Amino acid sequence: MARTSTYLNFARETEAAFNFYRSVFGTEFESDFRRMGDVPAHDGMPPMAEEDKTLVMHVALPILGGHVLMGTDSPESMGFTLTQGDNVHINLEVDTPSEAQQLFSALSDGGTVGMDLQPMFWGALFGSLTDKFGTSWMINCATTQ
Repeated sequence: MARTSTYLNFARETEAAFNFYRSVFGTEFESDFRRMGDVPAHDGMPPMAEEDKTLVMHVALPILGGHVLMGTDSPESMGFTLTQGDNVHINLEVDTPSEAQQLFSALSDGGTVGMDLQPMFWGALFGSLTDKFGTSWMINCATTQ
């Protein structure tokens, strides 16, 4: 079922932040924390520092009215520079690949693509972009359910 979620980026505090949010909302994570060390290596990808392997790659926490907070660590050691304002993405979880492509194409028109819409190792079609107004979006479509 399609839904919209808010995706939060932290330098190295995602686990602490989401444990706090869990205590505030009294809800449970959709699954265990996924860690950076779980990401499969790709050709040309530099080795990951040991201290980065335990960082959070993904976490999801239902909060109110079906809305889900999601998050990741985005440390400078991995090439990220976070500033207040670029640490939030609207994540659209759509039902079909055609819907994912349509939304990705429309939202990226006049904007900047961060990652082309493509199959990912977690079983989804995924892409990210910043629209022409500076809003950051992620499109995710589960391809294996």
